[in-house]
Amino acid sequence: MAITKLQGSHCNTNADIPAVGFQAPDFLLLDDKLAEQTLASYNGSPKLIYTVPSLDTMICAKTAKELDELAREYSDIHFIVISSDLPFAQQRFCKQSKLKHIKTLSLMRSKIFAEEYGVLLVDGPLAGLTARAVFALDANNIIVHNELVDDIAKAPDFAKALKSLAG
Repeated sequence: MAITKLQGSHCNTNADIPAVGFQAPDFLLLDDKLAEQTLASYNGSPKLIYTVPSLDTMICAKTAKELDELAREYSDIHFIVISSDLPFAQQRFCKQSKLKHIKTLSLMRSKIFAEEYGVLLVDGPLAGLTARAVFALDANNIIVHNELVDDIAKAPDFAKALKSLAG
């Protein structure tokens, strides 16, 4: 179990996040067309996976937009944003915000991803949603960077995650 905060109040996750150097757990999530996506869907390329509670919050929306801007510069990296939002809401958010360089995936059918990546909030006001975290995976799905943000209201260090993918 790991601890994060929500505006100063402690919130627990279900487990520790996977460590750097380990194989990333596979996942089964839904894209904005309700198609199933797995880690293998992005094989052969580095990945930056960003988990947020909901794109329908100010900091999640702001950081997703920042990530989309960063993604413009890295065509060889898959930028994946995972939330509990319905795929339709994710699609609407990306369309309204004109986001074209990130891929949104939904936990709509299962929380297994959140459990295996140690980001499922088990208490506090956002219990059942994901904590804010970022994972950088190399082309072989080895975790080269991980960050569970210490306060859900703060942004992660995308620059550090991207640097870890540069070698």
